[in-house]
Amino acid sequence: MKRVWFLRWVLIVAILGGVGVCVEGLGVNWGTMATHELPPEVVVQMLQDNGINKVKLFDADQTTLNALAGTNIEVMVAIPNDLLVAMNKYDRAKEWVRRNVTRYNFNGGVNIKYVAVGNEPFLTSYNGSFLNATLPALQNIQNALNEAGVGDTIKATVPLNADVYNSPESTPVPSAGRFRSDISGLMTEIVQFLNKNNAPFTVNIYPFLSLYGNDDFPLDYAFFDGVSAPIDDNGISYTNVFDANFDTLVSA
Repeated sequence: MKRVWFLRWVLIVAILGGVGVCVEGLGVNWGTMATHELPPEVVVQMLQDNGINKVKLFDADQTTLNALAGTNIEVMVAIPNDLLVAMNKYDRAKEWVRRNVTRYNFNGGVNIKYVAVGNEPFLTSYNGSFLNATLPALQNIQNALNEAGVGDTIKATVPLNADVYNSPESTPVPSAGRFRSDISGLMTEIVQFLNKNNAPFTVNIYPFLSLYGNDDFPLDYAFFDGVSAPIDDNGISYTNVFDANFDTLVSA
């Protein structure tokens, strides 16, 4: 079957003069890399039967979007990383928006709320392959949405991995969080552009990876059940890695 992973959408909107945090609720990732695919109509019915009203796609597959039409499920469509360079050309960005967003913008169409420009393009494992292409692609897609008259309700964003920020080994606490030194300037430009367009900062936080990647990581700290020895950061007590990771981002 198609891989449908549960997630909590945490959209961080940088607001002039401060940072507003908006938790949009429970949704699912809907991936299409599978050995036994369910028909999209079946997946959509499963979403509705379980009260799921938000879904994040990893592409803009026409069959999937047709199945979502008329459901009012909020949708994030996506531009794969291998198309980011192409989106650096404004005409290509406008055509992508026309084919994958505005064509569904009608009464009874698809309730597209976001366009994901790439997926975790700054992962260190990519060795900088998408560093130069991501921001221009983000700018072109949002500008194309604006030009099409839907930019007030549909926002472009870049889903990032939590590896874009960290705290130094000398001060491993959330309040010392900073963007990775090699992309600090780029991240600042992205945040400024998102803020200008009232678009969300999107981040994927995977607490279980801390446990999976380190045999010595405290088991209870990877979950939300509390720990016997919480981490203290200037009087703030952290009992799980998700909260600590999130506040590291806020500090960054």
